[in-house]
Amino acid sequence: MRTSPAEMTMDFVRADPRGAYAGAVSTMVGYRQSGVTQRLHRGLPSPYLTLVVALDTPVVVGEREDDGAPIAAYDMLGPLSTRPAYIDQPDSQEGVQLAVHPFAARWLFGAPASRLPGLALDLGDVLGPSAAALRRRIGDSDDWTVRFAAVRDFLAARARTASGAAAARPRPEVVEAWRWIVARGGNGRVDDLAAHVALSPRQLRTAFVDELGFGPKVLSRLVRFDRAVGMVRDQVVRPGDESLGDVAARAGYADHAHLVHEFQAMAGTSPTGWLAEERRNIQAGGHRNGSE
Repeated sequence: MRTSPAEMTMDFVRADPRGAYAGAVSTMVGYRQSGVTQRLHRGLPSPYLTLVVALDTPVVVGEREDDGAPIAAYDMLGPLSTRPAYIDQPDSQEGVQLAVHPFAARWLFGAPASRLPGLALDLGDVLGPSAAALRRRIGDSDDWTVRFAAVRDFLAARARTASGAAAARPRPEVVEAWRWIVARGGNGRVDDLAAHVALSPRQLRTAFVDELGFGPKVLSRLVRFDRAVGMVRDQVVRPGDESLGDVAARAGYADHAHLVHEFQAMAGTSPTGWLAEERRNIQAGGHRNGSE
C-alpha cells in the first residue's frame, strides 16, 4: 500500500558546477525520495542532455504513459529531444542527476550529441563498465559531498583521457551560434544568426545537425521552452501576480494560447496540468533545470 502524501519525504541537494567539468555540467543534483505517490513523472525536453545514476531502483522510461516496452536501467542518458519522457516512479528513489551541455557529449560519451538519438539510453551501452563503476563509487557513501566528489573525479577522468574524435572540438560557428541563441532566449531569427556566424542558413543547419542532431530552429525552440518552464516553475517557488499570459510574453511566445500549445507539444500537458503534477517536487527544490 502506498503511503499518504503527508508521509512523503523529498530531499534535493545541489552541487556547484566547478572544477575541470564546470563548463560541461550545468547542474548536478542529488535526490532522495520516499513515500512517492505520483506514479508518473514527465521528463521535459531541454537544450541539455540528462544523465541519471540511480542507486536503489532502475529508472524506467517510456515514450508514452502506457508504453508497453519501456527502457529500464540504473544508469540512464537522456539525449536531446522535443518530446517528453514518461518516467515510472517507484515508491522510493535515490540517485544523482546531471544536466550536461551537449557540446560535452564528445568527451564524456565519446560521440557528438547527434549520435545519441532517442528519448533514453542505457548509459552502460554508451560508456561500458565505467557506468556501473561510477554507480558503485557513488553508492559507497551516504554523504552527498563524497558522492559529488566521485562524480567530479569521474568527469575529470573522462576529460583527461578523451582522444581522437571524442577530444575534437565542435565547429566554432556552432559554438558561437549556440551562445547567440541562448543569449536571446531562443527568440532570434535564423537568418540573423546565419549572418552573425558568416554561414548560409543551409550551411548553418547542416553544421547544427552534424553536431547536435537538430537544426537551429529546433534548438531555439528548446531554449525558449526551457526558459518558459523555469518561469512557470517560479510561480510556485516565488508566487506573485504574474499570469501565464505574462509568462508567455516574457518568454517570447505570441500569447497565452501559443504557450499552452507548446507545452502540450513538448510536455504532453498544459502548464497548469504540469504544475498540478509536480507542485510538491517543485516546492521541495526539484526541477532546477540546466539553464540555471
